[in-house]
Amino acid sequence: MTFTWPLLGADTAELYRSLVAAGADRVAGRIASADRPFTGIAPDRLAEEVAAVDLDRPLGDATAALDELDDLYLRDAVYFHHPRYLAHLNCPVALPALLGEAVLSAVNSSLDTWDQSAGGTLIERRLIDWTAGRLGLGPVADGVFTSGGTQSNLQALLLAREEALGRPPAEEASLCPPGGEALGRPPARADVLPRLRVLASAHGHFSVVKAARLLGLSEDAVIEVPCDRDRRMRPGALARALDRCRRQGLVPMAVVATAGTTDFGGIDPLPEIAGLCAQAGAWLHVDAAYGCGLLVSRRRHLLDGVERADSVTVDYHKSFFQPVSSSAVLVRDGAVLRHVTYHADYLNPARSAALGVPNQVDKSLQTTRRFDALKLWLTLRIMGADAVGELFDTVLDRAAEAWALLDADPRFEVVVRPRLSTLVFRYTSPGASAAALDRANLRAAAALSASGAAVVATTVVDGRHHLKFTLLNPRTTIRDIADVLDLLAGHARDHLGDDLAHAS
Repeated sequence: MTFTWPLLGADTAELYRSLVAAGADRVAGRIASADRPFTGIAPDRLAEEVAAVDLDRPLGDATAALDELDDLYLRDAVYFHHPRYLAHLNCPVALPALLGEAVLSAVNSSLDTWDQSAGGTLIERRLIDWTAGRLGLGPVADGVFTSGGTQSNLQALLLAREEALGRPPAEEASLCPPGGEALGRPPARADVLPRLRVLASAHGHFSVVKAARLLGLSEDAVIEVPCDRDRRMRPGALARALDRCRRQGLVPMAVVATAGTTDFGGIDPLPEIAGLCAQAGAWLHVDAAYGCGLLVSRRRHLLDGVERADSVTVDYHKSFFQPVSSSAVLVRDGAVLRHVTYHADYLNPARSAALGVPNQVDKSLQTTRRFDALKLWLTLRIMGADAVGELFDTVLDRAAEAWALLDADPRFEVVVRPRLSTLVFRYTSPGASAAALDRANLRAAAALSASGAAVVATTVVDGRHHLKFTLLNPRTTIRDIADVLDLLAGHARDHLGDDLAHAS
């Protein structure tokens, strides 16, 4: 399949159709025939094959290029659709969303300005309103699609920072330097910035610390709030941390609560946290990147309290079964999005806003931006929100079954009962030292991945290495989970035997 004019246009529309069909055929073939989530190929081996490609000598033929891609990528891709992929927050994707991906890539709208997107802008705005309604944020809520939870958290904390730095005179006394007096205007940014603090769960996402650094906050700006035995933020500990900030002349810029921690799927007690934030005058951000699927679930009550947040992160590409990327940040008061608004004469001049032209760049950290909202739009229009919720509930039901299986298995110790769909556990063996078990658990995960039979993750809990399942595939059965546990136990047991042989 060769061509001489490779740009999409009226004269190449049929060629485009055949090219996309050929690519879809390759992917469909791999998906249909994959009997394991991964081949187990080592990075150095695949790196040699990729490095051997001469990018200055094009193949000039689509079939040849797809053959090459099959060897370099499709053959060894990690297939999240496989029921024994259990590692990270990666989901199998809804078919209507893939239809959306094909459409949006070809049309190639850019969602920064109305004159580059037209209906795309309105579809994204409608989805933001729909999500804000599901969250219960109120009539003046707003938001924008983002590249993912890290960007959403960054933007939310940027808004919180600007709100803290621009407090009106009535609130100024709490922002003045210790020993200073209110002067009828907000204090200088340089005086307040070093005293801003972000309070976050000890099990919150690392992007909170990254965002604090990007926002120019002090090195110790993020205060870690202790968690309870279920790995959820303790309201009493948060209250004490807020009180310490007040007594030390520090400014609680934001509290970050998590609705679905990465390791444990924990949901912080949102109503209690919201009450403490209201008392302290602190911005409440809820990172619901993982737990946002509860918005369409029969377990919606687990998100009670999220409606009191000032900002919320949602990742549709996790628990809404969307392809990467599909994410958003939402705010209770759309007016705060002005903190990311910049007017460029060539793009979004101020007169456009005055005329009511809907330019999404006025709300976003990004300029050029894909029409990722289309994937969710088609998913809702074809499947419906209830069907998405049923898929997520199936995953959560399976996680509960998996916990019961692990809890009854003497070979493993499970850390907490899941609220969502992550399970953190550890292979154990009587008489083995903690250090030996650390090595055995790490080796078990690595050996399993190298075999390609399944993929699981590892993490550290209380200084010890653990294994982790993240369930996001409704097709994963309890039999799959039981088989993977047997494989892990076998690899761990073999490694302990090798350790003992070495020691003797």
